[in-house]
Amino acid sequence: MTARRKFLQTASLFGLGWLLPKAADAGAQWQKSPVLDERKSWYELLYKMAKPVLEPMSRDQLKASMEVEFSPTWDGRDKSVAYMEAFGRLIAGLAPWLALPPEDSDEGELRTELLSYVIKAHTHAVNPSSKDYLTWHKEGQPLVDAAFIAHSFLRARKQTWDSLDALTRQRYIEHFKSLRRVKSPYNNWLLFAAIIEAFLLSIGEVYDPVRIDLALRKHEEWYAGDGWFKDGPVFHFDYYNSYVIHPMLLDILSVMKAQGKQQEEQYVLELRRMQRYAEFLERLISPEGSFPTFGRSITYRLGAFQPLSQLALLDQLPETISRGQARAALTAVMTRMFSVEGNFNKQGYLTLGFAGHQPGIADSYSNSGSMYLTSLGFLQLGLPANHAFWTSPAEEWTAKKAWSGKGFRKDYAVGY
Repeated sequence: MTARRKFLQTASLFGLGWLLPKAADAGAQWQKSPVLDERKSWYELLYKMAKPVLEPMSRDQLKASMEVEFSPTWDGRDKSVAYMEAFGRLIAGLAPWLALPPEDSDEGELRTELLSYVIKAHTHAVNPSSKDYLTWHKEGQPLVDAAFIAHSFLRARKQTWDSLDALTRQRYIEHFKSLRRVKSPYNNWLLFAAIIEAFLLSIGEVYDPVRIDLALRKHEEWYAGDGWFKDGPVFHFDYYNSYVIHPMLLDILSVMKAQGKQQEEQYVLELRRMQRYAEFLERLISPEGSFPTFGRSITYRLGAFQPLSQLALLDQLPETISRGQARAALTAVMTRMFSVEGNFNKQGYLTLGFAGHQPGIADSYSNSGSMYLTSLGFLQLGLPANHAFWTSPAEEWTAKKAWSGKGFRKDYAVGY
């Protein structure tokens, strides 16, 4: 029996419980990584999340298959945006794992399977004759999820963008450019427009430098200090620094630097700011693997830790956070959150909620497709299994040390 079939049989019978320890034990599992097999838990959870979206879309059947759940306070926008949200957000987090080279292993088999689905799904996403043609031309919401699609191409260009047929690539270019019709509000949405233009620049297409420059200039104005950006002119205490701002800002600057359009110093400054913000994220993880539920869009689950995951992927974790410490802390959160029943419905799609099915906390713009932003907490899977991030001994994270009477590093504000 192949690894994929064995996984599907087990997952369908028992959900995810066989992969993960009881929620009450989540904080203790950091020291049992040989038993837990942390990496396996991560990639099998991501596979469980991805297959129900990608497999039917590869057959042009996502809209016919996916049962979408909408916020009880739905704001009335076109409901078809749900499918674009599910696809775009999922592949933005999945891309680094797909970018690993093929390998003859259980993990490699699952990865190859998903990559084949992604390539086929892309052909339907931009084909007006396909049943799963995405919502590109209604309202402003498509700009958001087109940005996540563009981000996925930047994160796995060879395996995704370069593997598409010429017609699909041309259709994507045309659809990306068509979104210049959307006037971004003065907040994190400026980065959605900018990362699409950065992707176009990266593939040698004509791009709009004004949309990039505006996003960079405004976010420099909105830097609040100590690693935190305001989301527009007013500071919002939520996780949008994680969901959007730091990761997209860093990758836009990376493209601009590579294309000779931006100074190295600006990229390095943003990297340092992102590292500082990641220090806060690590300290927010409790000894038991929980974290505070403040701010809007809390239903994006593990997406709150995207900067920590991305810095691990780039091998640029702050000096104050070791690889074993970051891995143990993130695994504790993943374990605590996904060992709760109700995160998936009977079809295998994500539900509205934070830890389980909690539709009452969904924002007015949220649907079950929106929930796939949680995949952005899985970026570290883009590191191979033999990387030190996965092989380093597990270490206690800050809160675990602090609340057990052990010494831990003091914290001070930074001046950049």
